[in-house]
Amino acid sequence: MTDTRQEILEYLRAHGAADVNELAETLGLSPVTIHYHINVLQRDGLLETKDVRQGVGRPRKVFTLRDSAYEKFPQSYHRLSDRLLEILKSRMTEADIQALFERIGSDIASEHELSLQGKPLEQKIATLIDLLGEEGFMSRLEKVGADQFVLTQVNCPYQYVATRHPEVCELDLQLMNTALGTAVSSAASVPPRSPSRAVAITSTPGRSIRW
Repeated sequence: MTDTRQEILEYLRAHGAADVNELAETLGLSPVTIHYHINVLQRDGLLETKDVRQGVGRPRKVFTLRDSAYEKFPQSYHRLSDRLLEILKSRMTEADIQALFERIGSDIASEHELSLQGKPLEQKIATLIDLLGEEGFMSRLEKVGADQFVLTQVNCPYQYVATRHPEVCELDLQLMNTALGTAVSSAASVPPRSPSRAVAITSTPGRSIRW
């Protein structure tokens, strides 16, 4: 993102809303230039437009941030998550913590039930890779047998927390188990701080498929 567009986002974050003229004056640019950058930010889904009435005449058109724009600012969610988990682990048993993450994984999978329903296993896995991508994972798939696959995650969005709290990994394992309705297990061990992990997916004959 260019410095100008970042400055626009930062100004709107600090002031809530602004029109083109206000942004042009603040950033020392022409309204035409501001319009160009506003159009790019709107195309990227970061801004929305609101009409503000000020007495007689045309309403004033101002721009505000959409929720997606807040991801462009520094975040410390991982530190907050780390602290919350420390508190939970001091008050809950290990089994309770594991059950909690399994429940979260199942809930995420349930949100996508319709997109998985009725598909053969390989198509489910392809859909699952897209779902994992929405959660911040980067995955690649290798078919190693008629109904056997190895899915390798090359990026884990929870890596900072997972290195301190490995039980977090139960979340995506449960998501896969619930979404695919078949056996999913760790296929290989990796160094503790590695962002990669491989899981084996095998069609389980006779197993009750949820969807």
